[in-house]
Amino acid sequence: MSSLTLSSPAKVNLFLKVLRKRSDGYHDIATLMQAVSLFDRISVETLEGEGVSLWCSDPALPADSTNIAYRAADLYLKTTGLRKKISIRIEKNIPVGAGLGGGSSNAATVLKALDELEGGRLGKEALLDLSASIGSDCPFFISGKAAYAEGRGERLQPVDLPKFAYILINPGFQVSTAWAYSNLDLTKKGEDNILIFSGKAPSKAVDLKAILVNDLEEVTLRKHPVISDIKKALLGSGAVVSLMSGSGPTVFGVFEDRGAAERALAPLKKRFPDNFFVSLAEGLC
Repeated sequence: MSSLTLSSPAKVNLFLKVLRKRSDGYHDIATLMQAVSLFDRISVETLEGEGVSLWCSDPALPADSTNIAYRAADLYLKTTGLRKKISIRIEKNIPVGAGLGGGSSNAATVLKALDELEGGRLGKEALLDLSASIGSDCPFFISGKAAYAEGRGERLQPVDLPKFAYILINPGFQVSTAWAYSNLDLTKKGEDNILIFSGKAPSKAVDLKAILVNDLEEVTLRKHPVISDIKKALLGSGAVVSLMSGSGPTVFGVFEDRGAAERALAPLKKRFPDNFFVSLAEGLC
């Protein structure tokens, strides 16, 4: 028996362009992602026996093969031929269905934990390939580095970013990624689909103004106008820029520094109802 507990971070999309729909039903995107210091806690244990068991602190999440972290463990067993029982424990802090990549992060963290417990049986490159078959954002969380991503999100180019100071605000409901993509009207995009990332990474918050865009924001905003209210509140509280992350509904504000974010945090918590999630986070490497 052996066990390992790892932190599973959230992410934000500093820009997200949807370029085209693919023949496989997915979409080609261009995005710049940074992991942030909002973490779930994942404990993985290998035992005698066979199969996968999963417990999650959020009872709304499934504990069977429909959970992406469960599928990651099952895929690791099938890929390696390992004959062991895997027990997974997930303590959730990242809001679910929030555009913060929590599920993909959990799955990637399970893969990393298992491979570490097995002495690096697959290695990072193989884990990157394996994770891409589970979820589009999973390779990003395997890589452990801020990155510009293309394709479904699995083709990664590492980027050096500052440890931006964020405030994340989630309005307490979920948005389906599949729903957001299916309601995006790509026919209106035209030449706007030209990539806007030159490869020169932003070095401070104000630099983000030149690239900050999310093609899915308009889709989610049409159904949930509160997205606009949150953005206005963040900008009014001193955020240099504000944007919805992924398919939403979480909105982030980027501040000049951690001090500015800390000063804005308490007033923002008072401004919104108790069911809103309001948290300060910093960008990771």
